[in-house]
Amino acid sequence: MITFFRIIAFLEGLSYLLLLFVAVPIKYLNGDPQYVKLLGMPHGILFIGYIVLAIWLKPDFKWNQKTFLIVLAASVIPFGTFYVEKKYLKPHTA
Repeated sequence: MITFFRIIAFLEGLSYLLLLFVAVPIKYLNGDPQYVKLLGMPHGILFIGYIVLAIWLKPDFKWNQKTFLIVLAASVIPFGTFYVEKKYLKPHTA
């Protein structure tokens, strides 16, 4: 499950960056909302998956409240999930 969370964290972060730095500029500079529509739904699903898995895995990682809030907040900060992956999702033995 932890490996799955790492994958979801990476994909959520990547989809967020593509949405913010590719799709949104294309929408507003070229008037073409197609890419926002294309990336929006997968990003939303990945975002929800990231949050649910973070809640589910909190006891396994023994995150305190501050760490847990950082992990959750990282999902709305560009590059945040990559930081979480490096800092808090180290190889874990359960």
